[in-house]
Amino acid sequence: MLQISLQTSPEGNSQETSQEQTEETAAEWAERLASAGPHAIIEAAARALPGRLAVVSSFGAESAVLLKFVADIDRSLPVLFLDTLWLFKQTLAYRDLLVAHLGLTDVRTIEPSPSALTNHDPKRDLCFLDQDACCHVRKVAPLARELEPFAGWISGRKRYQGGGRAGLATVEADGRRLKFNPLAALTATEINGIFTSADLPRHPLQAAGFRSIGCVPCTSRALGAATAARDGRWSGLAKTECGIHTRALSAAAPQT
Repeated sequence: MLQISLQTSPEGNSQETSQEQTEETAAEWAERLASAGPHAIIEAAARALPGRLAVVSSFGAESAVLLKFVADIDRSLPVLFLDTLWLFKQTLAYRDLLVAHLGLTDVRTIEPSPSALTNHDPKRDLCFLDQDACCHVRKVAPLARELEPFAGWISGRKRYQGGGRAGLATVEADGRRLKFNPLAALTATEINGIFTSADLPRHPLQAAGFRSIGCVPCTSRALGAATAARDGRWSGLAKTECGIHTRALSAAAPQT
């Protein structure tokens, strides 16, 4: 059984010092958990951060695998789901299906601030004009706000998804929080094997040719058989991430 203690900052230290300590702690965790499997990583995180650990899930194409591991460890772990109000109806239905299938008991649906939408996207066209700004209003700021009481969170990213994820550590610092990536080392073949062995339901849009599923305006079908894991997201743009993994959420400015 892995036993890892979490260093916390003494009260009164500056945010900069606290972040530096978190980076040191994350590096220690990453080293010790480098060869650990998803169950062991989630279990170690939950034991070290009781009541202060959350799971973030898009309920997208591969989300069932992470949520299955979470349910195996603790079905009551808070699962944060970002409803941008631009999601496919199939994703919302899939969320409900997986929650029931896995017996998850604390799934929290987070929506963007109504005042932020009024102030920054009154015509509901920001997604066509400035995708980064849209993601900030509808994803980054709401998640940053919801994560405030937590000391750590779990993501479902994997190295095989490529891009900035290719060198993904098992544990990394997210500002003054720890971010755990228990699926980082899994391959696409292993992910598909878990779907089969655990009899997990698939996202309904996969049968229609979607590989990576986000918001309606920024998601399209993958073209051809030899496509990358996240093809179909922000097609034709240089953008590859929504922003929740490219900056410290503890430092994200709230949207009002």
